Amino acid sequence: MQFRKAELESLASLHNINVDFSHHKEDSPFLVVQLENDQQAIDLVKRGILIKSIYELWGQGEDLPTLHKTVQNTMSTYFEENDDKDNLLTDTFKFELLTFLGGNKTPLKQQLELFDSFKYLPFKGRVRLKNPQQTYSILQNYEFNQETQAPENDPNYWYMGRLVCLSLRSRGVLEKLEISKRPFYGTTTFDTELSLVTCNLGLVDNKKLVWDPFVGTGSFLLAASEFDAMGFGNDIDFLTLKGKKGKRIRHNFAKVDKKQQFGDVMCMDFNNCALRNDFQIDCILCDPPYGIREGLKVCGVSDPEKMKGKETLMINGELAFLRRDYIQPKRTFSLDLLLDELLQFAVDRLPIGGRLCFWMPVANDEDIPTMVPQNKRLELIYNLQQDFNRWSRRCLVYVKRDEGFDGVSATKEDRGKNNFRDRYFKSFSKASKPASNK
Repeated sequence: MQFRKAELESLASLHNINVDFSHHKEDSPFLVVQLENDQQAIDLVKRGILIKSIYELWGQGEDLPTLHKTVQNTMSTYFEENDDKDNLLTDTFKFELLTFLGGNKTPLKQQLELFDSFKYLPFKGRVRLKNPQQTYSILQNYEFNQETQAPENDPNYWYMGRLVCLSLRSRGVLEKLEISKRPFYGTTTFDTELSLVTCNLGLVDNKKLVWDPFVGTGSFLLAASEFDAMGFGNDIDFLTLKGKKGKRIRHNFAKVDKKQQFGDVMCMDFNNCALRNDFQIDCILCDPPYGIREGLKVCGVSDPEKMKGKETLMINGELAFLRRDYIQPKRTFSLDLLLDELLQFAVDRLPIGGRLCFWMPVANDEDIPTMVPQNKRLELIYNLQQDFNRWSRRCLVYVKRDEGFDGVSATKEDRGKNNFRDRYFKSFSKASKPASNK
């Protein structure tokens, strides 16, 4: 739920909407906010992933009679104060019932009786169940009974309102970008839903340049294409970029008719970045390799002595390392050092106000504070956690500030040793295992 508020705040920032989210509750699916008009509501929700829809609130209450009373009070002045809403009286419309934590589905007869109870509304238009001009929704919130492990029989709160906008999620984007439907994906392809959420947290938008320095199969870039951004990236694994069975990242874009949003990807070791420092990137989104399926590698050798003389090795009159089929040797690298370099990469290339969003693994085996990497030019605005069994991962969102900003610095040396890969395969710590009776 902490992701939902962060996404809403980011979308409000993207569209310069001044809105108060202080009433947000993590255990509730409903949030009442004050907006100036329908357009602000549309801008706030239309590209949401953790949001389903937004309604113009006409009434609310703890029971149906109270709901009717508040709706009638609203209607007494609604059309007088909103001249632009007069067309609602003649628009085609339908009613719908939506429940949260509801038990058995309300029988159709009871639904129709519920809808008929709003016949005092001054609508003159015809009822149309398919593609009506207006949809009026009755929303019921049920409480969960911990003793019976089931929802209560009756809703504990009611809302009634006019549907203003469905979110991108409700319009089917998760099904559209489903991993199994892509021509090209792999074992490390990042989750579709979280890729889209990360794009919203990063303020990805039309005409912005998005870069993923650990692009893999391009999940973040594909998600960014839904918001009409241009996607670029790099990866050290040329076999991944080369694709398999004739399929590559660009084919995923073509499948969803977004090939014009795919810039390019290059084979490059992030630790030896070939980009100019003044090459400006609007948003940086990534899931750095933290080495569960394979160890973190960069170009180079662990033992330079073994490479002596090989820099002059000739094959068919050509230096071996200049041949097209040359495979660069690789060595293991520290995730902590890589994250420090990622933050500096963002400082060098993001504009003021640009955002860096990446995911970092965290072990849950010890009761110790988690130190996250920080840079004095970057402000950490979100530290969001997704829990698994004995480990979790955090989505960290930074904003680049101007030279007058003097933020916190926390490099690898400050954070200390935290070898996530080793701890993962050793079940994090022996202390977390049950004690022996011996």
